[in-house]
Amino acid sequence: MDFDMLGLAPKIVSNLTALGITEPTPIQKQAIPHAMNGRDVMGLAQTGTGKTAAFGLPLIHTLSKLGVKPKPRSVHGLILAPTRELANQIAENLRAYTGGSHLSVAIVVGGVSINRQINRLERGVDLLVATPGRLMDLLDRRAVTLSDAKFLVLDEADQMLDLGFIHALRKIAPLLAKDRQTMLFSATMPKQMNEIASVYLTDPVRIEVARPGQTADNITQSVHFIAQAEKQGLLMDLLKKHPDERALVFGRTKHGSEKLMKNLDRAGFSTASIHGNKSQGQRDRAIADFKAGKIKVLVATDVAARGIDIPEVMFVYNYDLPNVAENYIHRIGRTARAGASGQAIAFCAPDEMPYLKDIEKVMKSGIDVASGRPWEVVGGAKPARRRGGGGGKPQGQRKPQAGKPATGGGPRRRRRAA
Repeated sequence: MDFDMLGLAPKIVSNLTALGITEPTPIQKQAIPHAMNGRDVMGLAQTGTGKTAAFGLPLIHTLSKLGVKPKPRSVHGLILAPTRELANQIAENLRAYTGGSHLSVAIVVGGVSINRQINRLERGVDLLVATPGRLMDLLDRRAVTLSDAKFLVLDEADQMLDLGFIHALRKIAPLLAKDRQTMLFSATMPKQMNEIASVYLTDPVRIEVARPGQTADNITQSVHFIAQAEKQGLLMDLLKKHPDERALVFGRTKHGSEKLMKNLDRAGFSTASIHGNKSQGQRDRAIADFKAGKIKVLVATDVAARGIDIPEVMFVYNYDLPNVAENYIHRIGRTARAGASGQAIAFCAPDEMPYLKDIEKVMKSGIDVASGRPWEVVGGAKPARRRGGGGGKPQGQRKPQAGKPATGGGPRRRRRAA
């Protein structure tokens, strides 16, 4: 099957061909026909499988046929994304898909001049990509109206739940046209997602091309059981083995990620960092340099777990395991993009053992042990589930000697890769 067979306008197919995109992915094959028929869609697919095109192409096709110019400060279609990086990636793709057409694409995110965004919205926009917080600011200033918006897309809606954006969504959704088409896409599907679907989607078609928590088959996963103090040395050793490959390193906190980046820089690695304390300009430059190969190591918090689409990323290091298990799926999805292969390497300190167990529970499979042996968790205690912060040491866990697993951890185990 090619995009012609999906019924997309010839100009859209021509743009895709020029971009080297000729064959739709499974999520695109299933979602695009339903979306073009006006159905609400709830789509579940792994990261890197083309969800942006799955909702973007039918939107562009439908709006192109309408041929109606947006009124000043109005919007025809709204795409909400949880992070600036993801919003930028979506807008970049949509502009490529709409090349040569009359359709306009704009983006509004925090961290950049709101006055410039207000000026852009004055002319009206066909497709607006936005983070909820900045959109709420613009709505409060009456810089934009959503009453003409007949299309709403919630991309990576599970992270909107985790970041608390659901409160903004409750205020934004009623402002759109009542007779609208709504689509929701994500790589994981927490229980709360069904609640969102029941409120904001009408008789949606549910499309699953991967079971919840499933990772791409071409990602090789492994875990090192190692003391926190020894992680940096191991990371440097592993990075030195592949000096010409791009590597994305995930930390849990802003301060810890910045400190790690500076230590890597002093050790001679070409590196940069992105996290919540960086300005949008700094984050954009770091990603651009990483994409261009000017830097080989990008250290990031979960702000980069979604929205970075760089096919050349060969390695993803979970320097700190995420305290939200689903974020592991999104993190490692930054490698093995568009059918390529990649490696996801995790470091697990004693207090992160409960996080690892949660991750394996979500994936419904274990991770191969690369070195060390599993730490013992006494009493079954789990660290508190925090949002955006660093996980502390769980109560009841023994403190091991530096570089040694806690006693009673059992022999080294080999687990089947996901």
